[in-house]
Amino acid sequence: MNYQILDVTTGTAPVPAKLYTYFLDNSPEIDSKRTRPAIVLCPGGGYRFTSDREAEAVAMQFLAAGIHVAILRYTVAPQGEYPQALREVAWSVAHIREHAAQYHVDPDRILVMGFSAGGHLAASYGMFWKNHTFLAEELGVSSDQLRPNGMILGYPVITSGEKAHRDSFVALLGDRYNALVEEMSLEHQVSEDTPPTFLWHTETDELVPVENSMYLFEALHTHHIPVEMHIYPTGEHGLSLANEETIRSDGTGIVPACQSWIGLAAAWVKRL
Repeated sequence: MNYQILDVTTGTAPVPAKLYTYFLDNSPEIDSKRTRPAIVLCPGGGYRFTSDREAEAVAMQFLAAGIHVAILRYTVAPQGEYPQALREVAWSVAHIREHAAQYHVDPDRILVMGFSAGGHLAASYGMFWKNHTFLAEELGVSSDQLRPNGMILGYPVITSGEKAHRDSFVALLGDRYNALVEEMSLEHQVSEDTPPTFLWHTETDELVPVENSMYLFEALHTHHIPVEMHIYPTGEHGLSLANEETIRSDGTGIVPACQSWIGLAAAWVKRL
């Protein structure tokens, strides 16, 4: 296992974000030249913190399926506002692609993933990686180095309209809320450069309504972007793995019917 904690050195945050890399080693007994997909994982937390429940426990499941993971503990309010966290995702993708041979990563299968507000961050990157040219310019790379090859989004914040999780946008945008909130409604930002997407949500999500995923699905479908979506009939917000590994301290968060999403997502990655 290649485990590192890297400082994410981009932008103006007072403290560097951290990228925790979990890269599987190759073995001469199996396939010494094997390359694997890699996921940059953005935990949720309303752009105010990054949740432990949506970090290492999730990464371990993907590792067991033969998929590398790098957990990005991105900058949140009040240490930094938009687009600081977006810069950090770009740095992470570019770093992994630059070191793909060292990390045994398939450079054509580098994905971004996120839950809740982390899903908004991952999806923002999927929408903006190319047309926000400052990302490549600041990092001194070509836009092709920043290309995400897929997105995995769990109960993501997407819309800034009627069904918004309003506080996520307040935390993300700060004083520029009025100027940027409309642009941050990601169902309106899908383009031909948006990567294939895996979505899952619960119909009874009380915090981030299921319409967030439904709006994005419709936009992706309209633009002929490959998309797989799973809507589970019951389950509260923030389930993560929905099992004992990510149970909340109050004993909630176990929904057996939702536990299938991780296997479905891993299988989807393998098909990319």
